[in-house]
Amino acid sequence: MPASFPQYVTEAITGPLPDPPGVKLKKEGLTVNHPVVFVPGIVTGGLELWEGRQCADGLFRKRLWGGTFGELYKRPLCWVEHMSLDNETGLDRSGIRVRPVSGLVAADYFAPGYFVWAVLIANLARIGYEEKNMYMAAYDWRISFQNTEVRDRTLSRIKNNIELMVATNGGKKVVVIPHSMGVLYFLHFMKWVEAPAPMGGGGGSDWCAKHIKAVMNIGGPFLGVPKSVAGLFSIEARDIAVARTFAPGFLDKDVFGLQTLQHLMRMTRTWDSTMSMIPKGGDTIWGGLDWSPDVYYNCSAKKHKNNDTYSAFQNDKKNLDMKNVNYGRLISFGKDIAELHSSKFERLDFRGALKGRNLVNTSSCDVWTEYHEMGVEGIKAVVDYKAYTADSVLDLLHYVAPKMMKRGDAHFSYGIADNLDDPKYKHYKYWSNPLETTLPNAPDMEIYSMYGVGIPTERAYVYKFTSQSECYIPFQIDTSANGGNEDSCLRDGVYSSDGDETVPVLSAGFMCAKGWRGRTRFNPSGIHTYIREYDHAPPANLLEGRGTQSGAHVDILGNFALIEDIIRVAAGASGEDLGGDRVYSDIFKWSENINLQL
Repeated sequence: MPASFPQYVTEAITGPLPDPPGVKLKKEGLTVNHPVVFVPGIVTGGLELWEGRQCADGLFRKRLWGGTFGELYKRPLCWVEHMSLDNETGLDRSGIRVRPVSGLVAADYFAPGYFVWAVLIANLARIGYEEKNMYMAAYDWRISFQNTEVRDRTLSRIKNNIELMVATNGGKKVVVIPHSMGVLYFLHFMKWVEAPAPMGGGGGSDWCAKHIKAVMNIGGPFLGVPKSVAGLFSIEARDIAVARTFAPGFLDKDVFGLQTLQHLMRMTRTWDSTMSMIPKGGDTIWGGLDWSPDVYYNCSAKKHKNNDTYSAFQNDKKNLDMKNVNYGRLISFGKDIAELHSSKFERLDFRGALKGRNLVNTSSCDVWTEYHEMGVEGIKAVVDYKAYTADSVLDLLHYVAPKMMKRGDAHFSYGIADNLDDPKYKHYKYWSNPLETTLPNAPDMEIYSMYGVGIPTERAYVYKFTSQSECYIPFQIDTSANGGNEDSCLRDGVYSSDGDETVPVLSAGFMCAKGWRGRTRFNPSGIHTYIREYDHAPPANLLEGRGTQSGAHVDILGNFALIEDIIRVAAGASGEDLGGDRVYSDIFKWSENINLQL
C-alpha cells in the first residue's frame, strides 16, 4: 500500500486490511527466539565504490549497484568499466575496488520504493527482533563463491557472526533465510565451514549441527535455471540478464547508445557467479531430446484472484493441445525443430568444428565478445546441431565462450556424483551443486524449500541465427515463434513451465521432494526437508503494491503466508508445527519421473 494513502481511504476501497503477519503473530504471543540470518541473492545486494579510475571521481563509497542507479545514467561507460571484473581472474581489475554494502541496509530496498528484505525485517521487528538478533550476510554477488573468501574473507565473517549470535542469544541456534542465488551460496558455506583449512573454515563436522536450527530457502535455484543459459548464450532472457527484473526502465533509455547488449554482455560475462546457475544434473534431471520429467502444464495466463473454482494452472490434460512440448530441448534452432521427433532431423556435431575466418573487421567494434573469435564456420556449426539438451548446452557454452567457461569450471560443477566418497568431491567447485555434495551431519536441522508457483517460467527456447551485422550477437530468441492457441506454452520463442517466473518448480523443489527426502546418499544424516509452495495471486488492485500473495521470484519476500511461516520458525516452531509440506504443483509426480540413484 502506498504510504501516502490514509488507511481509511484504503479500507473504504478494499475493505479492512488483514493484519500484517508480525502484528497477527504478536497477538498470538510469539516473541523473539532464534537469531535470524539473511543471505541475499544475485543482484539484490548493494555494491559501493572503494577505489576507482579517473572517470569515477567523487564516487567514493557511493552505491554503483542498487539505490537510484544515478551513476549509470550519468556516466554509463564508466559504470560498466567499474562493474566489470577481470576477464582472466574473475577478481578486481587494476585500480578498481567495488565492495558489498554491509548491514541490513545492504538489501532491504533494491531501489527507492522497491523492497527486497524490508517487509520481512519490519514484520520480524513487530515480534521484537532488532540488529542484535538479525544479520544480513552481504557478499559481492558478482564473484565466485570461494572467491568471496579469497578476496573479502566473507565466509569467515559469516561464520564468526553466526557464532557470535548464538553465543549472545543464550546458545539459541540461528534460522538462516537465503534467497535466490543466496541459496547456492549458503550450500557452499555449509561445506566450507566444516572443511579443514586452508580450503575450508575448519569448523569441524558438527559445526552446522551446533549452530543452525533451520535453513529456509526462498526461490532456490538448486538445480540451476534455464534462463541463465539464454542469458549467457545471447543475453536476452527476457529481462536482459536479470537487471530488467529489478530495475524497470534500466535499459529503456538505451543509455549505452546502440551497443547496449554487447556492453552488458561484456560486463555480465566477467561475473563468475552467473555460472553457478547453469542447469545441473544434465539430461537426467532436465530431460533428453524426446522426454522431460515436467510434462503437461497448462500455460494459460488467466489467473484470477480469490476465485478458487477456476485455477488456470489446474494441469487439466483433457482440453490441452499438448503438441510435443519437449522441455528437454533447452535450445532449438527453429520452431519446426522444437516440435519434431528427434528421429526426424539430422544433426551435425559442432564440437569438433573449426573456428575459422573472422566475421568482419572487428576493430571497429567498441565491444569485445567472444563471438568474434568463432568465425563463420563456428557459428554455422552451432546452428547445424539444431537442438541442445542440458548435457549438450554445457558443451555449447564451452564452445561459444571458452574463456568464461574456463573460469567457471574452476569454481562450479554441473554433474551428478557416482560416488560421493571420491576424494575429488572435497574440492570447493562441487560445494554449491547439491547433486555432487552431501548435506552436513546435522539430524536435528531442518531444510525448507519455499517458492512461488503458478507463474509461467522460462524453461526452453527457440533460437534463430541473425545475419551478421558488424558487432552483433549472432543468435537471438525467435520471438515470432508462438504456439497455436492462447493456452500454449510457447510464447515469443520461449517455452514456459510452472515456477516463480525465474526458477522452474523442478529446480526449486526436486531436492527437498526427492533428492534429500529421508536418508539418501545426498542427505546421509536424514535432515528433515519440507516443501512450502505459495500459489501466486496478483495484487487485487493498484493499492496493494506488489501484492501480499505474490509468488513472483522477488515479490514473494512480501508474501504474508511466507513471512508468517518464517516468523513461526524463528519463534521456535518446527516444520511439523507448520503442517509439513504444502504443495500446489506436480513436483512430487515430476520427481518420480527422474531416475536418480539415491
